[in-house]
Amino acid sequence: MQAPTSRAHSSISPAARRYAMVVLAVVYMFNFIDRQILSILLPAIRDEFQVGDAVLGLLAGTAFALFYVTLGVPIAQLADRVNRRNLIAIAVAVWSGMTALSGLSATFWQLALARIGVGIGEAGCSPPAHSMIADYYPPEKRSSAMGFYTLGISTGVMLAYLAGGWVAENIGWREAFLIVGVPGLFLALILRFTVIEPQRGASEQRLDSGRKPRLRVVMRFLLVRRSFLYMAVAAGLSAFVGYSVINFFPSFMVRSFAVDVATLGLWLGLIYGIAGGLGFFMGGYIADHVGRTGHRKALWFIAAAVLITASFNFAVYLAPTAVWCLLLSIIPAVTSNFYLAPVLSQTQSLVSLRMRAVASSLVLLIINLIGLAMGPPITGIVSDLLEPGYGSESMRYSLLLVSSVLLPLAAWCYFQAGKSIEHDLRRADEHD
Repeated sequence: MQAPTSRAHSSISPAARRYAMVVLAVVYMFNFIDRQILSILLPAIRDEFQVGDAVLGLLAGTAFALFYVTLGVPIAQLADRVNRRNLIAIAVAVWSGMTALSGLSATFWQLALARIGVGIGEAGCSPPAHSMIADYYPPEKRSSAMGFYTLGISTGVMLAYLAGGWVAENIGWREAFLIVGVPGLFLALILRFTVIEPQRGASEQRLDSGRKPRLRVVMRFLLVRRSFLYMAVAAGLSAFVGYSVINFFPSFMVRSFAVDVATLGLWLGLIYGIAGGLGFFMGGYIADHVGRTGHRKALWFIAAAVLITASFNFAVYLAPTAVWCLLLSIIPAVTSNFYLAPVLSQTQSLVSLRMRAVASSLVLLIINLIGLAMGPPITGIVSDLLEPGYGSESMRYSLLLVSSVLLPLAAWCYFQAGKSIEHDLRRADEHD
């Protein structure tokens, strides 16, 4: 096997590595600010454009997700061949610009096109970032590193709720898009000129032969790994419920309890920011420690967390008051996020060096097709169907239904993935 020919830095100092992780987490934070600010703005958008929940679900989920997931794979192929840092910087500039343009939308369809543009830009973020993180940190620390990176999700959601709720209530929903979109353009420059691109395989002392497997080779490699298939489907089902909740929980609170948007944005921002962030990080941290005596145990731990989430969600959506609803939602805000970092980490460990970005894009493709493209619109359709009988309470029972049905199924899939993960990990370096 050839020695590495990459001119990237073969040795990165701990300080430079930590700095890179902070910048990547901030990038992911902006990714979710720009993605999720729409959810707190949906009540105002619904009132202005006079559309139903199913249409709002298409705007929040499908319009974004179809381009996000389909472009993720070819962009990931590129990331396995070129400088990943530069690719992410371009992506940040694109989605930030399109978020700002969302604020200039005069019609619903202009807003939908702008959201499609956000999806196109954000497709270039996570696959190359996951690949970089895998080269910054060895397998025994990788879930924790992924957990730190995914803190960007909860922080982004928190800021989206806090900023979006206040701006929508006091200024206007269009201005909210402008306020969160423009700073991302400066972040793109910081990433490009201050973060070091790691050498592929450096964290594991694996030599990069420079061979670049074609997409069909990567797909065939993964599709015969039972653990990957079960993990990806399980994560997709978890995301189905998660994206439905994060997009429609504000609407549920407004309709069922008449909570004003600014107050709701504050409380949901704190819950999803603090409790959700704890879940993302602790999921990776606990999985690393539990997995030291067997990777299957990490996946079985995730299965148990998903069942806990389902149990608490049942109580959340049957809560009689807004206060009880918010208090009860704290626990599932933590446990519902345990799954992501371990799934992303295990996916990186299952494949060869030049397959990592594509593998990440494929697991995100499955997660987002099931979760983002299908979750909000189907939940919105169920709410519309229930509205004649339940009126303003239709969203409450729609969210209760999807959580009660899909999360136990997800837990079963995580358990099945654990049965074959050890065998599949032993074959990871076949294409190095």
